[in-house]
Amino acid sequence: MSNFAAEPEWDKAVTAVADSTSVLLLAHVTPDADALGSALGLGLALRAMGKHVQVSVGEENFTIPKSLDFLPGSELISSPEELLVADLVISCDVSSSARLGTTLKLLETAPVSIAIDHHPSFTGFGTIHLVDPNAAATAELVLEFIDRLKVEVTPDIASAIYAGLATDTGSFKFQSTTAQTLRTAARLVESGIDHSKLSRLLFDDEPLAALVMMGEAISRAVLVTEAAGGAGLVYTSVSIAQRHGLDELAAERVIEALRRTTEAEVAAVFKQADDGHWKGSLRSKTSVDVGAAAKALGGGGHKYASGFSSSSDLETTIADLLAQLAH
Repeated sequence: MSNFAAEPEWDKAVTAVADSTSVLLLAHVTPDADALGSALGLGLALRAMGKHVQVSVGEENFTIPKSLDFLPGSELISSPEELLVADLVISCDVSSSARLGTTLKLLETAPVSIAIDHHPSFTGFGTIHLVDPNAAATAELVLEFIDRLKVEVTPDIASAIYAGLATDTGSFKFQSTTAQTLRTAARLVESGIDHSKLSRLLFDDEPLAALVMMGEAISRAVLVTEAAGGAGLVYTSVSIAQRHGLDELAAERVIEALRRTTEAEVAAVFKQADDGHWKGSLRSKTSVDVGAAAKALGGGGHKYASGFSSSSDLETTIADLLAQLAH
């Protein structure tokens, strides 16, 4: 059972920011637009308050992925090796401390830390929790935090937050999208962002090498109709060599194409990380709880979108998932 405050601890978080002079914001390893957009959007707001702000990801020599390098606030990013000690550490979209990578010790040794997250599988690390599993994205919580800090939401801040909101809701297609989510998106558009450009860069802009990689991955897809109690599983894999020199995040896009498969309720993409381990990204449409399957395999996420990591070989990793989906 996850151990975190039942309601977001807004007052404690606002006080922690007021009492700080330097803030370190951490996104999860292999960051997506919700993790990095949330960290950068909040970082820009904190900088506007006069705080010394650093943003990082716990990967050696981290630099922003090319697929997200258009996000405002990227000048705040430092690699873990360059970080200075901060008196407040804030994690964004990090469901477990293991996903902090090499920056874990910085959070553990910080005088005060705030965890902002929307995963039901959040494990309860940190001293102050802004956690709401009903939020469509961590970006939604970050926007409320910025409002409570009484910082003006500029077009740059809004753009970073919109990137997180749009991607974690599948461009507002997923079940997590609510009327409040759409009202939030409307507010961000009204702030002056170029939502059309952001959407193109987030969803419709890929180097040719990435399109080739995705096409090859789809061509290797396997359909297991009897999986998940007959609901069906479609899966594929992308090894390091099959990435053609692209970063890990590039392989994340494969799942969004594979999940369209009519014959399968569940889609999975197994991606080999730079360290050689396999990571599974899972999606379901309406009836299978892939969050529970991922949690049983040491990962986590949501009912319809989740992930896990494995130290086993690819064949064993696939077999382990099939076994969990059979439960």
